[in-house]
Amino acid sequence: MIPDLWYPVAISGDVTDKKPKGIRRLGEEIVLWRDLDGKVVCQGARCPHKGAWLGDGRMKGNAIECPYHGFLFNPEGKCTLTPAMGKDARIPGSLKVPVYPVREKYGLIWVWWGDDRPESELPEIIAPREIKENDRVYDTISWNKPVHYTRYIESVQEFYHVTYVHRDHWLNWLDFMFLYGTKKKFGLDGKENYLKATMIHNHHVETDDDGMTFRYSFDHGEEDNPERSIHYVITFSFPCMVHVETEAFATTSWFSPIDEEHTEHIFRVYEFPQLKPILRHEKLRRAMSTLQCYLEKYVQDPQDYKIMARQEPRVSGGGVNKFIPVDEMNAKFIKTRARLLREARERREGTVTAGDVSDGMVGDLDMATDEVGPGQPAALEAKRRTPARSNGRAKGNGHANGRTNGHANGNGSANGDGSANGGAATNGSAATNGKGDSTAAPAEKEDSPSGNRAAARS
Repeated sequence: MIPDLWYPVAISGDVTDKKPKGIRRLGEEIVLWRDLDGKVVCQGARCPHKGAWLGDGRMKGNAIECPYHGFLFNPEGKCTLTPAMGKDARIPGSLKVPVYPVREKYGLIWVWWGDDRPESELPEIIAPREIKENDRVYDTISWNKPVHYTRYIESVQEFYHVTYVHRDHWLNWLDFMFLYGTKKKFGLDGKENYLKATMIHNHHVETDDDGMTFRYSFDHGEEDNPERSIHYVITFSFPCMVHVETEAFATTSWFSPIDEEHTEHIFRVYEFPQLKPILRHEKLRRAMSTLQCYLEKYVQDPQDYKIMARQEPRVSGGGVNKFIPVDEMNAKFIKTRARLLREARERREGTVTAGDVSDGMVGDLDMATDEVGPGQPAALEAKRRTPARSNGRAKGNGHANGRTNGHANGNGSANGDGSANGGAATNGSAATNGKGDSTAAPAEKEDSPSGNRAAARS
């Protein structure tokens, strides 16, 4: 995970003042509850007494009660009562739980995963205009899968996989009919048109001024008939948000890391604009969004998971992919993530990397390259014949086919190295820990930002 960022950890409505909610996020066990003013409290989920799970506890006044021995902990994490010692007993100062900075915004609960800072010095939550300015009716649900969040994010940063992945379930006919079917044939030609939609046209990536949000616009349709296409705009904001919008629908996904092996998918569907004149009651429009949420959970997402579960390496990073020009959004995500990891480590170590850093990216964008043959220039042929190094790292070169204005069909080239076992490499020389993240190079080591716990205050 990338330190020093706000991560969404739960849906606001899932945390009430009736019962605490214990979850695992960002490699930490945490418990969420609301104080008497309705404000969300986020604390470590283990009672310091004997390690009981506070998520099974009860709410008592302005405190959470341990389910094992009834110890009470206030919003500041201090133990205020140990029943076995009596209400007037002196309570040891070490009986306390860590408290995490928490905010509630955009219908979600966010936790700061980073170094310990005063509240006034914490940055704002990163959210693009698609979230900040969105006043449409929506519904939000969540579920988890044993997938690293980088692979989950990649799966919705492009849509040319849909023709091949989302086609075999009987409920996929809804996509066939409503997205690709024509009125002239009452949508019955939807599947035929859907299966022809294999090409990406007019693709373009833009970056917001803060460098933390990308927008990828493209048309997905037939190769021989570009006019028959669906226009998509996919917006990604760090650390883990992907917003997808077409004329027909709009959705937002937040891929919250549970740990290095699991991800919580928080999924939101907005009301269908074409139904607003028909369904005048807000509850009916929200019900349609709820239905679409569950179709995603039980139909489309399992189809994606079938692919992701068998991807290797489990963690995406520099040097593990061979992108094609229409993958520019994926490439920007991986490259920027590597940079943010490196910069976070440099801040903690008080070091700065001199000169240009490749962050393990082949051709700066991990682009696939042509095989070099006998008829090509001698310099390239010599590179092809260069033997692999004895430490397992292989030399690679690639072309980053992207103009500076964001189009992915220009020219550009650079060289970079990747680790031979599929792990993400930084500066061309990083070994991996078997999960795909680098343990030797600054950019890919995902250390806890402050000791063994992120953002915990004792």
